[in-house]
Amino acid sequence: MKILFFIRSLDVGGSQRQLAMLAAGLAQRGHDVTVAVLYPGHAFEEMLSCAGVRLVTLNKASRWDVAGPLARLWRLILAAKADAIYGFLPTQTTLAALLLPPWSATRLVFGVRSAAMELENYDALSAWSYRFEAWLSRRADLVITNARAARADAVARGMPADRIAVIPNGIDTAAMCPDPAAGRARRAAWDLGEDAFIVGMVARLDPMKDHAGFVAAAAAFAQRHPDAHFVCVGDGPPAYRRELANLANARGLGERLVWAGEASDLRAVYNAFDIATLPSAFGEGFPNAVGEAMACGVPVVATDVGDIRLMLGDSGEVVPPRRPDLLTEAWTRMRSRLGENADLRAEARARILRHYDVNTMVEKSEQALLALCAGRPAAAIAAQYV
Repeated sequence: MKILFFIRSLDVGGSQRQLAMLAAGLAQRGHDVTVAVLYPGHAFEEMLSCAGVRLVTLNKASRWDVAGPLARLWRLILAAKADAIYGFLPTQTTLAALLLPPWSATRLVFGVRSAAMELENYDALSAWSYRFEAWLSRRADLVITNARAARADAVARGMPADRIAVIPNGIDTAAMCPDPAAGRARRAAWDLGEDAFIVGMVARLDPMKDHAGFVAAAAAFAQRHPDAHFVCVGDGPPAYRRELANLANARGLGERLVWAGEASDLRAVYNAFDIATLPSAFGEGFPNAVGEAMACGVPVVATDVGDIRLMLGDSGEVVPPRRPDLLTEAWTRMRSRLGENADLRAEARARILRHYDVNTMVEKSEQALLALCAGRPAAAIAAQYV
């Protein structure tokens, strides 16, 4: 099978990591795989290169640099003669649908990675892409979502229900695993000792992640627990970062909250946490940060968005979104559970191993794509993955 993946960039991010792992996994299984990106900056280039995946950069210089990159993408699509083109995220699925000639034998696959987005939090172009993606989905031969919640949202947006398959994200459980020594080293890098109780969050600085709610919950938790410290790993727009830092300082968190920025060694990051948390307000499908923390044996407290409740099972705590008071209480319950149940960390990892290992994701994706390229009806494929 010859497949062309298309994504905005391969900078650090959950969707980028998932595409890289899938592309590498398919190449290692003997398929001819190319990844096309609009922008340079390739955090996962080594992973792709080692697996034999070709990486094509379309060299988009800025948002308004349009004609040249689109022409290069169109020529690539024509020259590749791929069995399938698989676009990740709304702008890329939209462009693939517009540029793939209607007479082409190449199958078009939409990769849908989010659910229930609140578009008023984003610029007009992002909102337009999200809406136009739904309208163009009639061109897609198959839509693959990473969560049941994402599928339900796609149907609500008008995508063809009989062509939507659910293949959850995969977690690299070899890379994401318990590593106490790495966790201690990371704590030291943050100037936090082993006696600190760390509640940590790994997420880009984006309104959907609700860092403001995290700050409010942290301020209340800190008053109850003098040994509590908090770490936010991830980055975003400088103005938004300053706004959040000012909010944390106004809440009296000061040096008890570390803004760690982006980190390349996420295994060390998760292993430094006592509790991992994700207080997202909306938009989640299958958040990688939840699965990765669990794979590292770190219990998770998160909000009830996307498929988080399904992911956690009984191993974590789930609260409604936008309720910092309930988030604080859930952290307190989880702290007590950690003291009462020595197996809780192992249970979290075992759940990921059973249901969400990366090899399972690659195998299911391979089977679905092979069936599509062999001419099997999309409805029959989608019915296998719900």
